[in-house]
Formats: sequence, C-alpha cells, structure tokens
Amino acid sequence: MLAAGLQGSASPPPPPGFIASFHWQGTQAGFGGLSSIEMRDATRFVALSDRGAYVEGVLSRDARGAIDGVTSGEMILLRADGAEPLATSRSDSEGMALAPDGSVYISFETATRVLRYPRLNGPAENLPQPPEFRRFPRNAGLEAVAVDAQGTVYAIPERTGPATGAGFFARYGGSDAEPPFPVFRYRNGVWDQPFDVPRAGSFLPVSADIGPDGRLYVLERAFQGMAGFASRVRRFAMGEALTEAQTVLESPPGLHDNLEGLSVWRDGAGDLRLTMVSDDNFRLFQRTEIVEYRVPD
Repeated sequence: MLAAGLQGSASPPPPPGFIASFHWQGTQAGFGGLSSIEMRDATRFVALSDRGAYVEGVLSRDARGAIDGVTSGEMILLRADGAEPLATSRSDSEGMALAPDGSVYISFETATRVLRYPRLNGPAENLPQPPEFRRFPRNAGLEAVAVDAQGTVYAIPERTGPATGAGFFARYGGSDAEPPFPVFRYRNGVWDQPFDVPRAGSFLPVSADIGPDGRLYVLERAFQGMAGFASRVRRFAMGEALTEAQTVLESPPGLHDNLEGLSVWRDGAGDLRLTMVSDDNFRLFQRTEIVEYRVPD
C-alpha cells in the first residue's frame, strides 16, 4: 500500500514549466539515496548520495532539451581529512554546493558539520562547528548548503524542533507551529545566522542553491501519506533579510518521488531551469528520477 502511495496510482498533471522527468536506473555498486545534484553545465553533473559517496555523469538531451539518457561513472566514497574514506557513522552527506573557486562544500545531517573539498576526490577540510550545530534534533541537521558568487556559504537545517508523529510522518512531516528555519552563513572564517527561511505549511527544506539571478532557491518537501510526496521551490532576494518570497514551483503529491537535490542554472535559450533529483532511500518501491522545470525570471 505504501508503495502505491509513493509511486502515485495515477499521476496528476504537472504544474507549468515542466520539461520532463527521467527515471535513472543506475547499475553501479552503491547507487541510490541521491540527496543532491549540481549541474556543471547543460549536460555535465555531479550527484551526491546520503551515504558519503558521489557520482559524476553526463546527461543526453533530445531536440526539446529534455533529458533522454544518463551516462555516469562509479560511486566514489568521500574522503576524510586524509587518505581514508569517511567513517560510516559520519557519512550522512546531504547537501552539496560548487564554489566559484572550484571547491565543493558538503553538509552533513547527523554528525552536523560542513566540509570543504578543494578537489572532490581529495581530502576534506573541516569548517568550524558553532555550538548551534550540536543542538539540532537527531537526523535533522544541515540538509541544504549553497554558495554565492563571492564564495559565502549558506547552510539550512531540515528541522527546528523534534520530529512528531510516527514512521514516515516523523521523518518527513513538519508543522506551522515550529519556528522558521535558520540560515547559517560562513564567511571570513566565521559562522553567523543572519536570517531565516519562513515556514509555510508542512514543507521542510531539503536543498538550496543560489541561482544565476543571485536569489536563494529552496527546495522543500512534504509527505502526504498515501498520496506520496509533494515538492515546492521558493526563491528569495538576499540582503539583510530574505525578502520577496515567491513560490516558483509546487508539484502535487505523487507526481514525483522524494525530490531532495536542486540545481538552478540558465540554459542556452536564456531561461532559468531547475534540475532536481530524488532520493529513493535504497527502497525498491521508490525510484531515482531527474526532474526539470523552467521558471520565470
């Protein structure tokens, strides 16, 4: 019954801007659980698993620009600060962001922290851990990370209070009664917390990116029981606070699987495009899909 709900017994129509959804059936060892994606250009990408591994690949596109194939390499384990891979207990990688200098920042959910990789296949550098990072509920730490054009890092937790409910609802549900989501900023070697992402309904943030328009885009997810997952993308102008909140995408429950990764980029026609990837949680009744939408400037 749960499988039917998550897959959607009859797919509802997609919202405006929908381009295509591609079911990615990777066969390499360790494939699955993809929690983040970053487009390097219109075809090249890197995706991150929530088990401390990443994969690089190339998308093929049809004449409409819709994805019609994926070619990818092996899943490669992230390294700690030496030659060894991250310990299993500390490999709960969730967010990923490509910085202007070519380095990669990765956020972790349970052992809450952000690591910087000067090279993704090299050793990690530990960023400082402020006291606030130790206060997040278990398995609800830093879910999203983004980097702006100046190299400033922004990180957002999935929750601001303990999970409520049971089963999937405890993992994926939220409440308007909880506080807004703090946005932590890292620059000049110091973390601060300049603003919050306001709550709106039961959606929880799972990914973030700063688009070519300089705005903060936040991918949010809500689990709607037997109906499946609903996804929403909001964007904000960034200044002394987050302003000009706008919902640019909200998909009905069951249309897509558990979308967790977001990359915002501009295509050859000059349009803003959202590329998202779903986390199948390594479950047979879920799927890994890459979903794309165009959104207005």
